[in-house]
Amino acid sequence: MDFKSIYKSKLMPAEQAVKLISDYDKIIVSLGCGEPYGIEKALAKNYKNYTGVELYNMLSLVPSPWLAEDMKEHIKINTFFASAATRGLIDSGAADYTPCHFYEIPAVIKNYVKPRVAIVTVSPPDEHGYCSLGTSVDYSYEACQCAEIIIAQVNKHMPRTLGYSSFHVSRFAAFVEIDEELPQVGGAQISEVETQIGKNCASLIKDGDCLQLGIGNIPNAICHELHGLKNLGLHSELVGDGVVELLEAGVINNSLKQINPGKTVLAAALGTNILNSYINNNPSVEFHPVSYVNHPAVVAQNDNVVSVNSCLQVDFLGQVVSDTVGLRQYSGVGGQVDFVRGATMSRGGRSIIAMPSLAKHGTLSRIVPLITQGSAVTTPRNDVHFVVTEYGVARLKGNSVKGRARELIKIAHPKFKAELCTAFEKRFGEKAF
Repeated sequence: MDFKSIYKSKLMPAEQAVKLISDYDKIIVSLGCGEPYGIEKALAKNYKNYTGVELYNMLSLVPSPWLAEDMKEHIKINTFFASAATRGLIDSGAADYTPCHFYEIPAVIKNYVKPRVAIVTVSPPDEHGYCSLGTSVDYSYEACQCAEIIIAQVNKHMPRTLGYSSFHVSRFAAFVEIDEELPQVGGAQISEVETQIGKNCASLIKDGDCLQLGIGNIPNAICHELHGLKNLGLHSELVGDGVVELLEAGVINNSLKQINPGKTVLAAALGTNILNSYINNNPSVEFHPVSYVNHPAVVAQNDNVVSVNSCLQVDFLGQVVSDTVGLRQYSGVGGQVDFVRGATMSRGGRSIIAMPSLAKHGTLSRIVPLITQGSAVTTPRNDVHFVVTEYGVARLKGNSVKGRARELIKIAHPKFKAELCTAFEKRFGEKAF
């Protein structure tokens, strides 16, 4: 039987595909722009047909379909990353959160979750019968390797990415054709504060550095400041639109990388159609699982790695809080620590924690004497190299406890500096400056 016949024999509506799921199954669904919303909606619509099903996801970008009050008795959500779509579910107890470094998630899935079902979004099969996971290889690739049943939402808008991203049609149990535009991430106007943060971060980046950039306005602002550099590399868990101009201009050419030279290496893409068009069938871009892309020992094989991550709060000791607000789970650990440690181990590497100086509409300082009670430390103080706000760069690596606090006060918002200086004097028994 040729691949076209195999594909056709497994093609079915979403309502039929979800009947392959049994009571007490554990299910993995792909993240971000690759989340199979059409199939999830069919599953959520028929939730009363199931008992004890546990669905694992990460970084949902659209409103959650898992909102019925009694749904958790039938289908319980367990996420590796809280987002606007899932925070309320976690707060109410309708969903659970599992903390984990991103590079370890594939191993956690294989060794602890042990899913029977994986649900992913893929591109239509190519001329050889292979479907690509597109924007979401991350943990999805290895979830598909260990799941007994793979249900695929086939979407013509999903770009075909190269690298470790494809499976033959014979590997899937069901195909559901749902052509819908992928979620568009980015495109917001970059503020003056974000522009200045971008400039301050760019001051720490040099010709030939290998970058890890996340998504959002700050990474995009950094990218705008890098056009004067040359021979940059890119090895990143995920990226947004900001990198496309640098790649097209040859500013990022990956020529000096020690591993995967000449290749942009990613685990996921969360941008708009600008990014999706660039990565589609692009032989210069390779997608790999996070067990490779994010592993600190792999990251460190490239020289001069510069990692850029954001956070919610930094205290005088340099402890970084990125995923909790007090007792509330706000986001997730993600790959921050993976790349902070990988960059630190890299020869000539540097890690940057970048953030606006203010939070909560300008009413709170992100630089604080003590982290908020109940918050969990994401990145320990010993791992932090630089902290950047719109007011400058604080070097923490190699600095004493008092030195760190002074550096951080210098880059805090002016309206909180007096308060921070008072806290410094009370804590250390001497003036801050």
